Amino acid sequence: MARTHTVLLTLLPTVLILIVLAGVESAAVKAGKDTEAQPGASKRVFMPASDASNFFKRRGRRSPRTYEEYYAEQRVKMATNERLEEQNNEQENYLEEERDEQYERTREKNQQWREFHGQYPRYPHHRYYV
Repeated sequence: MARTHTVLLTLLPTVLILIVLAGVESAAVKAGKDTEAQPGASKRVFMPASDASNFFKRRGRRSPRTYEEYYAEQRVKMATNERLEEQNNEQENYLEEERDEQYERTREKNQQWREFHGQYPRYPHHRYYV
């Protein structure tokens, strides 16, 4: 019994609000001085149900796209591809510079180690003959 009263007390204000709002033609309010409702404004905003259903049926999934739609889609794809290509080039350049720097550091470190330990030049064809 208590559940029934709780459900009814919850649903009653909701139903009352929906009944009151059903009589409202439009929820849009202008910020200017003319806040009067114009007759027939709701007819310009809302379309009949038959027109609304035809709006979605007009162009289905299999209907051919217009040239403008196709061209706009291609431009978006090309712009995306250019951005991705740019990012890939930047990444490749960064990695190449990192590899070059690492190679140079390793080469200098090995050369210093060899000079310090007296093992430089390491190979016979690098030795100087006096």
